[in-house]
Amino acid sequence: MKLRHCLSALVGAALLATGGIAEARTLRLNHNNPEDHPVHKAAVFMGKRLEELTNGDLKIRVYANAQLGTQRESMEMVQNGLLDMARSNASELEAFEESYSALNLPYIFKNEQHYYDVLSGDIGADILASSKDKGFIGVAFYVEGARSFYANKEIKSPADLKGMKIRVQPSPSAIRMVELLGGIPTPIAYGELYSALQLGVVDGAENNPLALTTSRHGEVAKVYSNDQHTMIPSVVMISTQTWDSLSEEEQKALMQAGRESMDYARKLWNEQEALGIEQAKKELGVKFIEVDKGPFVEAVLPMHEEAAAKSPRVADLIKRIKALDE
Repeated sequence: MKLRHCLSALVGAALLATGGIAEARTLRLNHNNPEDHPVHKAAVFMGKRLEELTNGDLKIRVYANAQLGTQRESMEMVQNGLLDMARSNASELEAFEESYSALNLPYIFKNEQHYYDVLSGDIGADILASSKDKGFIGVAFYVEGARSFYANKEIKSPADLKGMKIRVQPSPSAIRMVELLGGIPTPIAYGELYSALQLGVVDGAENNPLALTTSRHGEVAKVYSNDQHTMIPSVVMISTQTWDSLSEEEQKALMQAGRESMDYARKLWNEQEALGIEQAKKELGVKFIEVDKGPFVEAVLPMHEEAAAKSPRVADLIKRIKALDE
């Protein structure tokens, strides 16, 4: 979608939003997931809670399937104050605010509970607030499970990745990780990945298990190697311009609604992921294999040292994240 088309859609959305009760204000939130995705359901939940907490004075209208622009376009429009809210993820946001890069390091989290303790505690709040001068503020993290490799061959060790073209997000962390593991990182838009796998443009990809079903990647990649190298959350953000236009009471209500939606999103994700794995196995014939994570962890540990050396801020976050599990 071209930017001018996105702006036209936003103008139309604004006209619709102002067509109701004059006192009420509706914030527009755009994301690129389908309506049956946990991210969408959690965002809708957040909007309902915000409406309740503000007695109907502040609402959120959620646009699924990138209706108002791609993830990257949404990010830029939020920064410029052209869009109130959007969903991105920590992988893409590290290009805008370095704090998010700490969350993208492979094997920075020991397990799912450690991961959620970081996101829902002081460290997560610190990261969400860190980008105010960059044009956006984080409102909530939504978990999206652990990311692993999938292809048409078993990937039991880094040696199995040698020479494989692996689709990655346009993230320095993701690119560096695949390089250290011996693969060839290949940034490709997510919407193009199915055909890239089908045509052999890439040999594999890395994502959470639901990518196999919600995006049908299990039709063209039949082995999911559960190495769980990263746990990268979605991030719901609000434009700094929109944030500053809210009253203090509205800001508190939004943050409360966002925090409650985090727990709701986690519950939804865990339920849907379990169902998705069974669906991928039974309907798509995907084989799930467990791997010894030790060699993977050892191969990517230099990334922790490199990230810490580049930035005192990131070094402090890495230290705090690891200490939380001790």
